[in-house]
Amino acid sequence: MMHLVKRIQTIHPDTVVYNFERFGGWSSLENAWHQVLEAQENLKVVCDLHSEEGINMIGYSQGGLLGRAVLQTYPDHCVKTFISLSSPQAGQFGDDFLHLIFPSLVAKTAYQLFYTYVGQHTSVGNYWNDPHHQDLFEEFSIFLPYVNNHIISTNSSQFRETLMRLERLVLIGGPDDGVITPWESSHFSFYNESFAVVPLQESLLYTEDLIGLKTLKENGRLDIIERKNVHHYEWHRTDDVIDSVILPYLD
Repeated sequence: MMHLVKRIQTIHPDTVVYNFERFGGWSSLENAWHQVLEAQENLKVVCDLHSEEGINMIGYSQGGLLGRAVLQTYPDHCVKTFISLSSPQAGQFGDDFLHLIFPSLVAKTAYQLFYTYVGQHTSVGNYWNDPHHQDLFEEFSIFLPYVNNHIISTNSSQFRETLMRLERLVLIGGPDDGVITPWESSHFSFYNESFAVVPLQESLLYTEDLIGLKTLKENGRLDIIERKNVHHYEWHRTDDVIDSVILPYLD
């Protein structure tokens, strides 16, 4: 997500693609705020080059959540359209996802690690959202409840206003993802204490317009896209997805 790489892609002969590559592999487990602040420095470089015309930005998986936080903490960003591609925007809670990184952990007891000082040194811990332990989530989590304005802070107004500077926010996910849990988290929906998924439009995040999603939707600037039969690792590799729900937004 760091080390700025500039390369011309075959998307369009006039398209310049900047690829932020730094936090890959095990480095992706570094503290979320650390990754956000470093990525923000790269975005500033790009925005200095394209301050007039602006840019489009795509964040995939964890990168979509962190990329969104980059925008929220950068009041002068030049991003016009932000595409969140299968990203845990409302958090993560599930065994299948955990076992990819922490084979011995299970969702039911993972809070015992993630909701601690040590656990908050990991990006996964920073957006682990246990619906059965919301008191600990609010007490220990240093990232997700703040960027979602679940906990009001001195930065809450900026987090909302800066996201609302987008001309368009695109949220993409689907029921066959197999990694993001629940998959609806890619649309800012999440489990309640009864383990039922609360639709975005019924969530406090939306009804109270905590980060501006309701305003974006009412102004026609929020697109929520569901695609079936796409596994998590195929979103950015499937021609049909790229052609139908990504390229149309990259004008």
